Amino acid sequence: MEASTTLADATDRSRATRQPSGFVAGMRAVAPIAIAVLPFGASFGILARDAGMGVAAPILMSLTTFAGSAQFAVASVLESGGAVAAAIVAAVLLNLRYLAIGVSVAPALRGSRARRLAEAQLAVDESWAVSQRDGRVDRGRLLGAGSVLMVSWTTGTAAGVLGGSALGDPADYGLDAMFPALFLALLAGQIGSRRTRVSAIAGALIALALTPLAPAGVPVVAAVGGAGIALALVPR
Repeated sequence: MEASTTLADATDRSRATRQPSGFVAGMRAVAPIAIAVLPFGASFGILARDAGMGVAAPILMSLTTFAGSAQFAVASVLESGGAVAAAIVAAVLLNLRYLAIGVSVAPALRGSRARRLAEAQLAVDESWAVSQRDGRVDRGRLLGAGSVLMVSWTTGTAAGVLGGSALGDPADYGLDAMFPALFLALLAGQIGSRRTRVSAIAGALIALALTPLAPAGVPVVAAVGGAGIALALVPR
């Protein structure tokens, strides 16, 4: 009996050693997304270059902000001639969702305040999604996925900024349409209820109405704000 128990324990340990760690599992899970992130990052780098952000600023922004939607909003507003204040407000509104993500991620983080802050930097939409395990965040998977995504995004940004002149206009390759297409794909999975449909329609109508009339950046800010208000007002 004792021998069989020992053998079973050894088998369990052997299986455990063959299973990838959470960090590696997160890297593997997000790898297909990371491949697609590279051209997105390059597209942002080219757009940021055309918006007059220089070389170092877009790369530093990718390392510190690490939020594609907000970064594209800033570069798009600046490239269209909008004010810096409008670009910042648009980015902040688009990133408000990270308040909820941060609350769910916080219990899984460890160590000092500085370490927890560094780990939280890797919590983006995709890494948060692949880190879910039974309603909780798996820290290893979060860090593994987030690390791969950050490397991919920053590498793409650097390639776009430094090699953008050789690549030319993103519109020639369809890169200008990739990010709006990604937003539509993400939106499609979020409008299953009446509240979210009303919110999406409200934001779209506000943006369409203001784009021909308002300065660059204002339609984005107003659409995000209007969609949020509609979401709050419509009963569940």
